[in-house]
Amino acid sequence: MAEAVYLLCALTSVACAVLLLRAWRRTRMKLLFYSGLCFCIFTLNNVLLFVDLVLIPEGDLSLARTVTSLLASGVLLFGLIWDVS
Repeated sequence: MAEAVYLLCALTSVACAVLLLRAWRRTRMKLLFYSGLCFCIFTLNNVLLFVDLVLIPEGDLSLARTVTSLLASGVLLFGLIWDVS
């Protein structure tokens, strides 16, 4: 059951990224771009979670997962700050 949840989270992140980037292409609002980029990186994070816990459970990708989630949050924070100025 957990495997299905991990895959559904990755698919949800992909859907959010696609919708945000499509809206950015139409409107050219910077915040939509940074949000879409953030969700692209969150998708990578969810894929790493699936690989870490399901495909290679004896491995440890926790550092990579932490770095990708920090990077995604940093991109969104940068976009929020950049869009205000």
